[in-house]
Amino acid sequence: MASPAPPSADPAAQKVFTIGTRQSKLALYQTDQVAAALKERFPDYTFNIHSRETAGDKNTNIAFREFTTKNLWTEELEELLNAGQVDLIVHSLKDVPTVLPSSCTLGPMMEREDTRDVLVIKQGLSYKSLAELPAGSIVGTSSIRRTAQLALKYPHLKVLDVRGNIGTRLAKLDAEESPYTGIILAAAGLLRLDLGDRICQYLDSKNGGMLYAVGQGALGVEIRKDDKLMQHMLSSIGHDQTTFSCLAERSLLRTLEGGCSAPLGVESEWVQGTDGSTKLRMRSIVVSVDGSESAEVEVDGVVDSPKSAEEFGITVANALVVKGAGKILEDIQRNKKAQ
Repeated sequence: MASPAPPSADPAAQKVFTIGTRQSKLALYQTDQVAAALKERFPDYTFNIHSRETAGDKNTNIAFREFTTKNLWTEELEELLNAGQVDLIVHSLKDVPTVLPSSCTLGPMMEREDTRDVLVIKQGLSYKSLAELPAGSIVGTSSIRRTAQLALKYPHLKVLDVRGNIGTRLAKLDAEESPYTGIILAAAGLLRLDLGDRICQYLDSKNGGMLYAVGQGALGVEIRKDDKLMQHMLSSIGHDQTTFSCLAERSLLRTLEGGCSAPLGVESEWVQGTDGSTKLRMRSIVVSVDGSESAEVEVDGVVDSPKSAEEFGITVANALVVKGAGKILEDIQRNKKAQ
């Protein structure tokens, strides 16, 4: 297949592109995926990779909820993007704040990996699910979303922070002196690193009762807003259903103004309507950190463009507020300010 023609026919047009990313094994793997997809579509172009540490990589001892900034993984890379030192940045989409710098935007997204959270049990133990864990068992996570849902669904369990990349977390879990019975991770990272054999239980609304993070399983490719060539190139490898569902999820989170630390879980799926049309069904839950209060909705909508995705996210957010999500989030913010 011939390469799609770029918007510019200028023979001096750019042919070498630099992709920015974090230095973790998973980040580099994900960036390789994007580079390979672009190279397949544009074989005459060269795609180089530039990696660097970000604020979230440098401090793995502080729980996410203790940070005062939401752009832990993105700020240093965005500086390179705006300076023209890189042409695009590959992120795990769930790490990308819902409000980007005014000079940046997200391009179309490649097809999503498995969206679910999973339970990983310490090596040598025979438990297969959260429901099997004895009272007092310690589950590791630094996610306020996971902590809140565990408190709601499994109040007999204890939660202890665990930070670091996937390899570090697994090592902390399996260490002989480890206090953890299990940890909760995103399925996508384990599957991408060929660690699916560690998964003991997939968690979703029907199995384990846990909803995932906004954007989980998807790759967010950030570009300069005025870069028409890169927008065109990403469109050629994009997957509409992934792009639209992720934009709707991000619109939901942005509308609730919870940011990355909000105890908000989502679950999106494409379903056939009774009239034969394809609709986006979104389940969403907001839970107080101690699990004592929750608001949950399920909404279907026609989502067929970035604009309708944004509007659908707002619709779901408003439905959650009606169910009491606004009060829960206000209480969380009030408690943060009082600390």
